[in-house]
Amino acid sequence: MSGGAGLLSSGLSMTDLGLRIRARRRAQGLALERLAELSGVSRSMVSDVERGAKTPTVLVLDRLATALGTSISRLLDEPAGNVPVVLPHEQQRVVRDPAGWERRILSPVLPGVEFEFMRTVLGPGVDAGEFSPHQPGSREYVAVESGRLTLTIDGQASILEAGDSVYFPGNCRHGFANGEDVECAYYLVVDLGPAAPHGDSGR
Repeated sequence: MSGGAGLLSSGLSMTDLGLRIRARRRAQGLALERLAELSGVSRSMVSDVERGAKTPTVLVLDRLATALGTSISRLLDEPAGNVPVVLPHEQQRVVRDPAGWERRILSPVLPGVEFEFMRTVLGPGVDAGEFSPHQPGSREYVAVESGRLTLTIDGQASILEAGDSVYFPGNCRHGFANGEDVECAYYLVVDLGPAAPHGDSGR
């Protein structure tokens, strides 16, 4: 997907996003080729994203964040500080994927904490794809609000109905899909633990 249309709802430009990714990569001492290797994203795509020349899909952005030992939230926002934070609906970050799904980030970025609370909506028949394993010790929790979600963990698929919830270790391969002809909405919590120190994540 080229250009800057449709990914962010909050006004963050692709150039600014690319600069944040590049700054984090360099702070960790990672070459462009190493980030490409860790993320499974081609070197040319990583370069284009860092230059703001291409809009990454949500899956690509998640893989880059995971390879950098962080979350999409931290790439999009600055830490809010350890004070109560109200996020009005219109100020919440939303990333949209051209495949027909969106992720709304409901939690603020906090200093020293890698944690995301999100609401995801998959359109009818949409497969969001497979997400890379996070660091060992990370945790994920899913609760289905509506529709039916196919959750695949390390190749094993489970069907979750509205009202169902599940926990799984974050260092597994995991994928989300909606095989039905109606929309599916679910909540996802990703707890990566303490913010990763600078340096190669070792993945």
